[in-house]
Amino acid sequence: MRFTTRRELLRALVAAMAIGAVILPFPARAEDKGPMVFAAASLKDALDAVNANWQKESGIKATISFAASSALAKQIEQGAPADIFVSADEDWMNYLADRKLIKPETRFDLVGNRLVLIAPKDSKLTATIASGFPLASLLGDGHLAMADTASVPAGKYGKAALEKLGVWDGIKDRIAQAENVRAALALVSRGEAPLGIVYSTDAAAEPGVKIVATFPAESHPPITYPAALTRESKNADAKSFLDFLRSARARTVFEKQGFSVLVTSASST
Repeated sequence: MRFTTRRELLRALVAAMAIGAVILPFPARAEDKGPMVFAAASLKDALDAVNANWQKESGIKATISFAASSALAKQIEQGAPADIFVSADEDWMNYLADRKLIKPETRFDLVGNRLVLIAPKDSKLTATIASGFPLASLLGDGHLAMADTASVPAGKYGKAALEKLGVWDGIKDRIAQAENVRAALALVSRGEAPLGIVYSTDAAAEPGVKIVATFPAESHPPITYPAALTRESKNADAKSFLDFLRSARARTVFEKQGFSVLVTSASST
């Protein structure tokens, strides 16, 4: 009787283990997942489209986190599991490079952009951007929407342009600062700010705004988006995705979105 009871108990344990194996399968291996990409918010539409094309070719989909380049760089510094970083300026890529948090041999300049002054789509405002142009008068009683001018690339480019043109001091206390360039874009599209400074690609992607004028290229540092693998990247497909950003198919997407492509297309991918 005791033998029978133990045998039944053993059978019950084996059965329970078998059921558990069905209900709780082994977790997916890290290498089975697509790479994690940290990218500037202004790249969202373009990189989402590039990612869809890469998935069609490779069967793998990258996970992309979009935010201000400053916030993403700080997250990587704090140990966030990013495989690829695409910044909206050289400064934040240099920030990680100085801390040896990227693989320098993988770094390249991907695309460029332009800076524009925007207004809500039904606005009657017009302007010609030149030295001393009447920006304060154009704002009326409103504020100028910009990404954070202290840390976010779009805000830094915008501040540099306004300083170069000699109009920053007249409006510096009338800035509606946003966490990233897409948030600044939203302030204008919702009519919460009469004017804003964003990238031309952001303006093109938002039907709720219109471009009032384009800032002269010489009024601010070149708008460049560098890309690189992070030092801690272990994902087997990260390099493949980074290479795909240089492909002819990716170039077509970037150019359609209004970016100027700075990198030579890869011969394959």
